[in-house]
Amino acid sequence: MFGSIGMPELVIILVIALIIFGPRKLPELGRSLGRSIGEFKRASNELRSTLEEEIRVEDQKSTTAKAAPAADATPGPTPIEPK
Repeated sequence: MFGSIGMPELVIILVIALIIFGPRKLPELGRSLGRSIGEFKRASNELRSTLEEEIRVEDQKSTTAKAAPAADATPGPTPIEPK
């Protein structure tokens, strides 16, 4: 479920949290933890999308830069070769 944390360890952690914070404070603590995790996920997704957008723009720039010299090398008049 949580990697190497088994069910007995999880129960012990929850009992200790209940003793420390009490039954009234525990739901509030859970809500704030959930909000923090949600905000972290939003921020990481925003960072990932920004990085992907920057990579895409750089790829387009490099593709355009490679295509421009090839377009400049248009064939002109061919020189006359001596026989």
